[in-house]
Amino acid sequence: MPKSKPVVIVSGVAVAAALLGFVSFTATKPPSPGASGSPAVAEVSVDPSAGVYPELEAYARRDASDRLAIGRADAPVVLIEYADFKCGYCGKFARDTEPVLIDRYVADGTLRIEWRNFPIFGEESEAVARASWAAGQQGRFWQFHKAAYAEGAKEKGFGKDRLAALAEEAGVPDAARFAKDTDGPAARAAVREDQEQGYALGATSTPSFLVNGRPIAGAQPLETFTETIEAAARSAAAKGRP
Repeated sequence: MPKSKPVVIVSGVAVAAALLGFVSFTATKPPSPGASGSPAVAEVSVDPSAGVYPELEAYARRDASDRLAIGRADAPVVLIEYADFKCGYCGKFARDTEPVLIDRYVADGTLRIEWRNFPIFGEESEAVARASWAAGQQGRFWQFHKAAYAEGAKEKGFGKDRLAALAEEAGVPDAARFAKDTDGPAARAAVREDQEQGYALGATSTPSFLVNGRPIAGAQPLETFTETIEAAARSAAAKGRP
């Protein structure tokens, strides 16, 4: 959604209420504020044939200059991901499912993926969220994303030295700028904007997704995403979209 618009669109409150009634966002909800881990099992599932909320499509920013997105800005399908780098199931999605979606649907122009930082596991979650944004300012968000979600990465923590090491691994060229941007007001504002959008939708756990206005909660099987994306692409084609 363009930054000039409020996070909650005109009918967003009613839509978010419907969303809350339809999907339980509790698969990886932290046990208490500031918790540093995530539960071992994600229990939430969503039927890809479930309802679409057209109003929620407006949450897609479709900004060609967005450094935290991949795929054509005018792609017929937009998947918005609300995630935390300390979330184990977000990591599973990043390693096992997202690369397949990129190869299968982003590459042919069907899908755009837009990342939303949704840190819910305390101070380190906030810090790595800002660091990912800072890496993005130097064109290395997705490389940082890959490094931060590598097997065993979150167990090493996300302290300042670790963030610097991840930035180096991701090929961020200017380490001094990265450190400054990570702790700067622009990073804090960007993360806060993403958080507010997620909370406005009723998301309280990670990962949570919107696919052209259709909610998906949790790191669901690949088939859930492929079926949902293909259904959204057919719907978009029927409406005369590219």
